[in-house]
Amino acid sequence: MLKTDILIIGSGISGLFFAMKTAKKRPDLSIVIMTKETAKNTNTQLAQGGIAVVTNHIQDSFNQHIKDTLRAGDGHCDEEIVNMVIKQAPDRLKELIEIGTSFDKDQEGHWELGLEGGHSQHRILHHKDSSGLEIENKLLKIIKKMPNIEMLENHFVIDLNTETKKNKTTCTGAFFYDKKHNRIKYIRTRTTVLSTGGCGQLFENTTNPLIATGDGIAMAARAGAEIEDMQYIQFHPTALYTGKENQLFLISEAVRGYGAHIVNEDQKRFLFKYDTRGELATRDIISQAISKELQYSSKNHVYLDCRHLDRDAFYNQFPAITAHCNELGIKPETDLIPIVPAAHYQCGGIKVDRNGATNIRNLYAIGECARTGLHGKNRLASNSLLEALVFAHQASENIDRTIAEFTYSSKILIPKFPKAQQSNDYYAFDILKKELKGLVTAFYTSDDRNADVAHEKIKMLNNAAIALIEAHEITIPFIEFSNMLATALIIIKQCKTEKKEMC
Repeated sequence: MLKTDILIIGSGISGLFFAMKTAKKRPDLSIVIMTKETAKNTNTQLAQGGIAVVTNHIQDSFNQHIKDTLRAGDGHCDEEIVNMVIKQAPDRLKELIEIGTSFDKDQEGHWELGLEGGHSQHRILHHKDSSGLEIENKLLKIIKKMPNIEMLENHFVIDLNTETKKNKTTCTGAFFYDKKHNRIKYIRTRTTVLSTGGCGQLFENTTNPLIATGDGIAMAARAGAEIEDMQYIQFHPTALYTGKENQLFLISEAVRGYGAHIVNEDQKRFLFKYDTRGELATRDIISQAISKELQYSSKNHVYLDCRHLDRDAFYNQFPAITAHCNELGIKPETDLIPIVPAAHYQCGGIKVDRNGATNIRNLYAIGECARTGLHGKNRLASNSLLEALVFAHQASENIDRTIAEFTYSSKILIPKFPKAQQSNDYYAFDILKKELKGLVTAFYTSDDRNADVAHEKIKMLNNAAIALIEAHEITIPFIEFSNMLATALIIIKQCKTEKKEMC
């Protein structure tokens, strides 16, 4: 029977940073990282903008960053958490730099700080337009050298196991699917950390990779963890529109901070009608403005206009973005770039305290899958990597203090279905996923949301999925689709609750 002191599910920045810190501090603890595909296939490596940190206390201040965060969250942030995260930022940045993470500097050696929507000051540290990839690569390089960390790629965690004694529920392990050997297995743990990312694949337009199917939310909910604020899904206003892909290419917030304009079909700027900050308003405001403009025009997209910007400087600042545009035959120096709002970030999630702990003992959640209280209704740009680092640190410190209290469960669990059917059902589930995406997108973007109708339609999709499998089999596409269904139902339920509270 497999066992580890700490199981980390997911390989994004929060899970990797937590693993590195904990392994250094506690070489006596065994740590396993499981990720359902390759370690690099995460939202982290797609993060372009950077990390928001106050480094210049003459022009900027913690208070200004705090105010910007609270304003973006529209009165729904936890002020104590906001204070903690922003004031910890310099220490967490120092740790990234110590492991060799590179952030851009000017010729005089000063940080080249970017400006993004909702920020009152230039405070975004970045590595060109590949900041997340730079951080992830450095963390993976360190982790591979640490003897007490084992990285298990292509291991899809299916469900958590819990035990309840004296009205206290404890997470004691997890069932997972080993793709290489086509087996479902069980691992015993003393502590489990969910770092599973978001649920962007529930929507027709998203910047999230195909793996972002709400797995952590569904697993945690089934285990009895509290889920909160899932109705607050942030749409990024500038995803590159091609009319084909489901995962849309993100055009960073930093491009607007650099001076790009958003224009309509008539090549006219229109954002100032909705907010005096124009292109530097927060993502929710700009996304809503674009959606209204598209309703008026009946067009599929608007445009990002970079033609007035210095060509060489722009290409140097955004090499990945310009290279991708060029591959599609778009030259930012002469062409308008078609853009559309796309589901980008899950602001709610698994409810945790200041240490990343859930209401279930020994179960933690960090990163995008967690609802920490930092973001409120709308995340301020470049606060996500910061949140991941701070809560990874908090969870690591807390687990170091408490893990001695917990021993492995004595129960030996054997999976009911040791094998999983992996083939022949992808196409059918792709069709069901497409239907679910259309349903959730229509529900979420509609002003007239009928939660009861949406709930019934999702139940029908669930029945169709069940009909595709035999009673004695588990299929991996079915499990993933079931997670999507469960997460969609939570979103719909919490949207309905919010609507009642607003009435």
